[in-house]
Amino acid sequence: MNAASRIISARVADISANQGRDISTRVSHGFARRVARERRRRKVGRAYDMALEIARTIPRGSEVLDVGCGNGFIAHHLSAMLGTSVVGIDVTNHTEAPIDYCCYDGRRFPVADSSYDSVLLCYVLHHAQVVQVILEETRRVLRPGGLALIYEDIPQTWWDKGVCWIHDRQWRDRTGPCRFRSELEWQHLFQACGFEIVNEKRLSRWRKLTHPVGRKYYLLQAGS
Repeated sequence: MNAASRIISARVADISANQGRDISTRVSHGFARRVARERRRRKVGRAYDMALEIARTIPRGSEVLDVGCGNGFIAHHLSAMLGTSVVGIDVTNHTEAPIDYCCYDGRRFPVADSSYDSVLLCYVLHHAQVVQVILEETRRVLRPGGLALIYEDIPQTWWDKGVCWIHDRQWRDRTGPCRFRSELEWQHLFQACGFEIVNEKRLSRWRKLTHPVGRKYYLLQAGS
């Protein structure tokens, strides 16, 4: 093979290698985008299912505060279902969903006394470092006859405790150590903070396949 042929062969090899890398990169980026879209779809879908469940309890037109709203999609869907603007608060600077959002310090809610008909606490209380403060703030902002809707993980089996241990490790650097309680502990705590348990029910651990743990829903009303 002469020099010219070697040069041509080398260029062809370089072009083929670059094309191979470009194809690999495009495939990799396309796969990553598809995974991201699927995760977002599942996240939005789970929020919609929860909002639909909550909307069956809260009367249409109610003013609602979503404490620890996270990505904000529950508040976003619920706003459309109730025909009002559900307000979300959390300790981060922003949220994903387009909602009426406010960052707060994790203790005192940045809203006036007796300003909401319902308060949501969806898998939030186990993150609270002083849970009594959050429950007292919930009572403060609720109007007479207002409702608090609470969802919580309830570890009962060794499997549940293992899942909750992993959850704690994932979150403790952001919100501090998690504190998971039993059904009886929650009942005593709610009553000690002046709430009446209007309704409670156990929920399927398979609601979220990536976090399969025992769960419970509580509907509370502040005592007089």
